[in-house]
Parts: sequence; structure tokens; C-alpha cells
Amino acid sequence: MTVCKFGGSSLADEKQIRKVKAILDVDERRSIAVVSAPGKRDRNDEKITDMLYECNALAQQNRSCRPVFDRIAHRYIEIAKALKLDVDRLSMALDDIRHNIDAGRGGDYTASRGEYLSGQLMASYLGWEFVDPADYIVINGDGTVNPLTYERLSARFAEGGHYVMPGFYGATEQGVVKTFSRGGSDISGAIAARAADADLYENWTDVSGMYAADPRIVEDARVIEDLTYTQVRELSDVGASVFHEEAIAPVFEKGIAINIRNTNDPQAPGTMIRPDSATSGLVGISGKGGYSKLKLRKLMMFKRPGMRHALLTMLHLYGVRPSYSLFGIDSIVWFFESSQASDSVLGAMTERLKKDFALDDVTVERGHAILGLVGGHMDQSTAFIDACSALRDAGIRINCVNYGSSNTTTLIGVGETDCNRAVQVIYKALF
Repeated sequence: MTVCKFGGSSLADEKQIRKVKAILDVDERRSIAVVSAPGKRDRNDEKITDMLYECNALAQQNRSCRPVFDRIAHRYIEIAKALKLDVDRLSMALDDIRHNIDAGRGGDYTASRGEYLSGQLMASYLGWEFVDPADYIVINGDGTVNPLTYERLSARFAEGGHYVMPGFYGATEQGVVKTFSRGGSDISGAIAARAADADLYENWTDVSGMYAADPRIVEDARVIEDLTYTQVRELSDVGASVFHEEAIAPVFEKGIAINIRNTNDPQAPGTMIRPDSATSGLVGISGKGGYSKLKLRKLMMFKRPGMRHALLTMLHLYGVRPSYSLFGIDSIVWFFESSQASDSVLGAMTERLKKDFALDDVTVERGHAILGLVGGHMDQSTAFIDACSALRDAGIRINCVNYGSSNTTTLIGVGETDCNRAVQVIYKALF
């Protein structure tokens, strides 16, 4: 059995949906389809989910979402007409959803309706059974998947047949609709694959796999044929956006292979993602800007028991959750996403850190980026040395390095304005 997840670009309009049907029809093993909300039809278009977030914002201001929701409704009705589906039934569902949004059903309910409607349309078009994830997928308060999910969904799929399930959402144990983080339909697809004990999880998108570098930055970047679970997570963590890094967790235990494929080029083999690989050396590089660097220093810092934990607790009070860490004998450097805190919040945080912990020095620097060199046995590879040499020759300053802590990834910090050029320089030198 194969579970297929289709992203927003694959469901953007009637022509794309016909491509999806052709892909499903060509292989009888493809019996479960997980669908996203319709994405952009062109560069200037709007994503359905973005418009739904706007609807929720209006509802929170006690304003009607109708002006925005009418654009959403028009989009779905246009697709339904082109596919010759029941428009009256769809219109009734759209009206119910709009009333619920205006009545204050909340952000998760509102955001999930794009996938819900997409699933209803696809089930009708294919003649497959509709499975509402709110009835089966239980999401815990911290966003993780409750084990009850697999018990319930496995029993549903065991009935046999063909199913369409919306992605991106489930419900709490109390039955309240809850979404995963943005891009969470990848997670839903992985949940379905595990619950169905699938042989393969195909993730269909608008690119022919994961690239060795972002093709928007490096024009001739090549597709990576094979990756491991860990390598995909590491690439995604530092900027590669093709596949959600949390989608590995559901399939990890059963070792289900993932194949990233292109809806617009279904003959392309894409990228296979497996539990492990014999691959050695660099396979890809990605970069992500928008980081700030917090530097803390205190003589004999680590002689105080629980110091690191106490500092992190203070950061969390101000909404700061570090992504990367470096440690010295008397110092800590933490990188965090700059969007987590404004300048005024950081000012208050640094003052309190210095006062409460009697720190010798506390500084925050904006404008950082992290590059990830990902591959196999990277702690034994010369890729790090070659990358640093290439950056030096290009006049790009390196401001931090994390080498040897992982056999999969080496991290290099550069200025945010140098991020894209650094990716280009390293790709040219090492690939």
C-alpha cells in the first residue's frame, strides 16, 4: 500500500487536481490520499490558508470575515464547477464554515477549513471515502501525536477501500479541532502511512525532490537521489522547506520509506528518504537567516549547579527559545530566531539576566544566519575545511562553527546579508 500526500500547489486549481487523479489512477497501490488546502495558482495569487488566517483575525476584532471569505468561496466553487461536482452542497458547507468563523470558533478551526474543504472536493471527485482527521488524529497540547491516533486510524483503514483525508489538523482529546504547525500536512501524511502500515509514503509537491541547495539561490542545483531521515531533518531545520522535519517522527519506528515527487513531472524519480544509508560525505547545503546571537559571560559560570537551566528558564519567560548553542569555560552563546522578541523585550531581558545572575557581560546581536552542511560521516569529512576555505577566499566572515558534535551536520554561522552568497560559494566549491 502507498499513501500519497499532495501539497497546496498540487491542488491549486482544476487542472492540477486532474493531474492528481491521473497519478492515483496509474497505480492501484495508491489507496490513501492526504490533501492540503489549495495553494497559489501563480506568483501573485493568494494561498487559501493565508486568507483563512485573515478571516480569523477579522473575527477576533468582532468584524465579519465575509469580504475575505467570499474570495475563498469563489475559489472552491470555481474548482467544483470545472470538475462538475455538486456546487449546491459545497455552497451550504461554505456558509456553515463562514458562520462558525464569525461566531468565534477560533484560529485552529478556521485555518483547518482549507484542508477540510479540499478533502471533501477530492473525495467527491475521486469517488473515495472521506476521513475527517478530527475524528481520528489526537493532538496533544504540545503539538505531538497521541498514540490513540494510530489505534483509531488503523482500525478505519483496515476496513479496506480508498480514502481521502485532509492534512494539517486533528483534534484534542476533548474533540476540539487543533492544527499542526504550518506545513503540517506532511505530518498528517506520515501519520496515515504509519496507521495503514504502508510500504511507501509519497509526498507530492511542485519540485522533483530535495535539492543539494535551494534552486532559487543556486540555479543548477542538483536533486539528491537518496537521504536518511536524519539528513532530511537537518536540512529542513536550516532552511530547506520541501519537507516538514517533524514528519519523520510518525514513520521512524516502522522505517517506512518516503519518496518526494513532482506532481508536474510524475516520471521524475524524486528523492528517496530511508532510515539509513551508506552515503559518505556532503550531500546538501542549506542556509537560514533571521537569527540573533545572545552572548553571556561570567567567571566560573558553570561552578554554580543548574546555571544553564536557570538561564534558559529566564529566556523562556521572555519568549526566547534558542535553536543552537555554543559553550566556553565561562560563557554561553545562544542563537534564536529574531522574530521571537522585539528590541524592547530583549533590552528588558538582558538587564534582568545581568542583574539576577550577576553576569560579567550580556550582549545581543541581530542579523545572523546559520548554514548547514549535511551528509554522511561529516565528522570524518574534509567538507568543513573546504567550505571554510571557500568562504575565506570569497571574503565572507565566519562568526561561529559547530563541528564534530554530529556525524550528519556541520553548522557555520555567517552574517545574514551573506547567507545566500555563502550557499552559492560553498556549492560551487564543493559540488
